[in-house]
Amino acid sequence: MKFFLILMLCLSSWTGAEVYQWLDEKGGEHFSDRPYPQAKKLDIKPGYGFYKVKAVYDGDTVVLEDGRKVRLLGINAPEVKHRNKIADAGGEEARLWLMNRLQHAKVRMEIDVEKTDKYGRTLAYLFTEQKEHINLSLVKAGLAAVNIYPPNLLYADELIKSEKQAEKARLGIWQRHEYAAVPAGSLTEAGHPGWTRLTGRVIHIHHSRKYIYLEMTGQVDARIERKWLFLFPDVNDYLGKTVEIRGWLNKSKSHFSLLVRHPSAISQKDNT
Repeated sequence: MKFFLILMLCLSSWTGAEVYQWLDEKGGEHFSDRPYPQAKKLDIKPGYGFYKVKAVYDGDTVVLEDGRKVRLLGINAPEVKHRNKIADAGGEEARLWLMNRLQHAKVRMEIDVEKTDKYGRTLAYLFTEQKEHINLSLVKAGLAAVNIYPPNLLYADELIKSEKQAEKARLGIWQRHEYAAVPAGSLTEAGHPGWTRLTGRVIHIHHSRKYIYLEMTGQVDARIERKWLFLFPDVNDYLGKTVEIRGWLNKSKSHFSLLVRHPSAISQKDNT
């Protein structure tokens, strides 16, 4: 029986396991991961490993009891105050919501294509013991925006749909003036801090070896990395259209550029 319990614990991470059961001549029950004469293979569905949340760092990052820092995939919550940086609007609300849901609770992790980010954090979708998808719930409540990083696309469709519903209902960040769309032509030398919604008409499209550039003014463009171009519609369809592009502005001298990783970050505002 002890061996059986060990096998059961292993099944949460070993999806190809097989367990066999048989009785000896004295009626004793035995289990093994190897077949024996007269043994019966058990139909056991693997379970999931749950981990206790030790702390909530911010609206999209938690720390597990074993010390792992987990970054929630597919979303971006406003920043909280840290070091010399002031909190973004809505940052504390997202963190407090996550604390109320997860502080000292247990979660199951689902990993996508990439297991960690450049900071060594585990990348995951989190589910509670009550089967609540935490990443999705944050988006539904308007406490986080969708931020898809290919090749991690496991729950992209559900996240995008939930964001549209939250934005339409003006929940959370979608009712805050700090997250209103900014016309590309209104940017000053200071740019725009943090996550940004930028609007403008695409006046020119040009190509480089690595990127496709959608120019909105002589000083502002959005760039799509060529390796993810297959995810997008025909980029030429953006020409002449007014679009909204979401992400973070990068500045080089007096020029601003916004990296677009997924088509969910671009939406057309008209058809003229």
